[in-house]
Amino acid sequence: MRIRVLLFGQLKDIVGRQEESLDVQPGTSLSDVMARYAEQFPKFKPMTGSIACSVNREYAPASILLHEGDEVGLLPPVSGGAPARTEAQPQLESAHCRILREKIDSQKIADALKAPEDGATVIFEGIVRNNTRGRATLFLDYEAYEAMAINEMEKLAQTALEKFTIHDVRLVHRLGRLEIGETSVLVVVTSAHRGQAFDACRWLIDTLKKTVPIWKKEYFEDGAVWADGEPFPKDIHAKNNASPRSASG
Repeated sequence: MRIRVLLFGQLKDIVGRQEESLDVQPGTSLSDVMARYAEQFPKFKPMTGSIACSVNREYAPASILLHEGDEVGLLPPVSGGAPARTEAQPQLESAHCRILREKIDSQKIADALKAPEDGATVIFEGIVRNNTRGRATLFLDYEAYEAMAINEMEKLAQTALEKFTIHDVRLVHRLGRLEIGETSVLVVVTSAHRGQAFDACRWLIDTLKKTVPIWKKEYFEDGAVWADGEPFPKDIHAKNNASPRSASG
């Protein structure tokens, strides 16, 4: 049977391509696929302990059994370069979230979210700074597992609406090349009271940085590196030890 494998961040560089089709035997698991790459690419093996896996755009245990046509994602720790895209390609949107390749108009988005019943609007902007650990940064390049990223962002928005006493939320992330001083990610939360808005905003950006499959490459005068991502949360890592099950449930 044939599956499609997508690789991101450092894994894409190690393998030398972002996606490929693999012919595998029935009964093959995600762990078998990872072992195949670890055997073929020595630099892949040390990363296996920190990689998360997805099947058909959902986080999945390494023990899951694969089926014909499955889309497998091998994901290094996230925290936000990307292949060149044309302006004509559509941005991704959900009810509360957006992924785009143009400048983020933070004030316009925040103003559109405000309602008469809101007593507080909390806005967080992630800004491209001019240095990383003492090295002068030239620019950043973000890439994402886009279809999965927008789904994970929307899950976060829906969870925040249920978890906190807030009125509305917007999550926006930019991909591609970003210059110093530009906004890479925007979180806007509106609420009747400031406490809930602050709490929700902090939870949203902290969780997004750990769970949404977006990666960041930093460019310096003497080269470029993928930014070290934060470890995946325990509930995602725990899936690697789950008992075998079928990808169809």
